[in-house]
Amino acid sequence: MAYTAEDVKRLREATAAGMLDCKKALDEADGDYEKAVEIIRVKGLKGVTKREGRTTSNGLVIAKTEGNLGVMLELNCETDFVAKGDRFQELAAELLDQLVATKAADIASFSATKFSNGKSVQEVIDEGNATLGEKIELRRIAVLDGSPVALYLHRTSPDLPPQLGVLVQLASDALEAGKDVAQHIAAFAPSFIRREDIPADQIESERRIAEETARNEGKPEASISKIVEGRVTGFVKEVSLLEQAFAKDAKKTVQQIIDEAKTAVSAFHRFKVGQ
Repeated sequence: MAYTAEDVKRLREATAAGMLDCKKALDEADGDYEKAVEIIRVKGLKGVTKREGRTTSNGLVIAKTEGNLGVMLELNCETDFVAKGDRFQELAAELLDQLVATKAADIASFSATKFSNGKSVQEVIDEGNATLGEKIELRRIAVLDGSPVALYLHRTSPDLPPQLGVLVQLASDALEAGKDVAQHIAAFAPSFIRREDIPADQIESERRIAEETARNEGKPEASISKIVEGRVTGFVKEVSLLEQAFAKDAKKTVQQIIDEAKTAVSAFHRFKVGQ
């Protein structure tokens, strides 16, 4: 059965395989399109193991909110060429819809969930791995449920999908302020909501480092204690969301912005591709 250039184009769009691979598959399938798709998938799946050691430093962050539910995931690939392609982004959207449906708590349980066609999330990812010809990896997921969730997605390059995303769970419906806080988190990357959330051993480690640094700098012994506490306080403000100076108004803290909106932050997640 003969095939045309239009058949090759259609096969490339459907599988994201290279032109030469599409031609070879159509040759092997004697022009049968469906069989050619199957050939590309089988050959791609055989290469999955070979790709296991490759680095997935590109990709996207995708998220959505529905009522009091917010979900987000990071899907990685090897190159920005694949990241900006329709097939990769469609795969991410398919996985996100499954996360909305399952509200899975972690990667392991989510990967085992099954779509309506009986395929597991991991099987669908493996198929994407095969057809796209790159290592595809679901790096992390987040689910916030039970109260309003604000969302912010950021494109680090105009020709790429979003590569940074933030979900912020609020105690009450104040989504405009929530989005502002989400944008702040995107820019300043806090690690904790409040100072009480910082592990005690991390505070002690910072205090020890600050003291050693002050002594190495030759600071007077009488002033070292004050210097150390000042530096520890600075560290706490740097990593605690509510104590950071607000991105849009440095005269206010994030706590003040939240208080003005008559709400509170109960949780947040910040995903950035490669970090």
